[in-house]
Amino acid sequence: MNTALPDDLPVIQAGDSASRTALVLHGGGGPQTVAPIVGHLAASMHAFAPTHPGWNGTTRPDSITSVADLAAGYLARLLAHGEHDVVLVGSSIGGWIALEMAVQAAHDERYAGLIGAVVDIDGVGVVVAGEPVADFFALDARGLAEAAWHDPERGYVDPARFTDEQRAIQQANRHTMAVIAGTSMSDPTLLGRLGAVNVPTLVVWGESDRVVTPAYGRAVADAVPGARFTEIQMAGHLPHLEAPDATWAAIDPFLRQS
Repeated sequence: MNTALPDDLPVIQAGDSASRTALVLHGGGGPQTVAPIVGHLAASMHAFAPTHPGWNGTTRPDSITSVADLAAGYLARLLAHGEHDVVLVGSSIGGWIALEMAVQAAHDERYAGLIGAVVDIDGVGVVVAGEPVADFFALDARGLAEAAWHDPERGYVDPARFTDEQRAIQQANRHTMAVIAGTSMSDPTLLGRLGAVNVPTLVVWGESDRVVTPAYGRAVADAVPGARFTEIQMAGHLPHLEAPDATWAAIDPFLRQS
């Protein structure tokens, strides 16, 4: 199946184009949630965060209906651009995409040397017994803030303040997420396939994440050969927004060594 990504996807990017590439993959909240990661990595890398097809009003081709499809599309795009030793940094669903890319690359010799390291930040995607993913689609704005943030008041946005355009985009994003990630936001086969990952991997988790708990994150790290696990204090599902200094202190040494 053709999983080619649209050519006109918006991209947030920063850093020297001659530096090592970091592909930053956003979660359900859209590309703005990972913009600080791009900004931070730009000091030493060429970091870019594309908008996934179907988010923020972009077109989603009919051929892209799963995280596996997105992963295949991003791998093909990186290969076509002549990239190598790319760092994948994914948040939430983006972490799932990053791990799926690493698994697919490990099984396909075309992608040898393409991926150099993975950073999974509170990524969904696996099924862990006793640690279910929160039912995102059943949560209202207040419930989502309480699940995703250490300090829910920082994360709560009153839907009554949305413009009609913002409301339409949010609804479209939720629809796209349901198509791509499924309402369970997981793939029952993924955990068992993570043993194929053959690049250095760091799993970063907010201690207060109630979308996917730290125990869930540890199960992900345990399934990836040699992966490291780091818990970020006083942070939830988006530690790079809630506790950025502690998040960079975990990521930066890993990337220097990878």
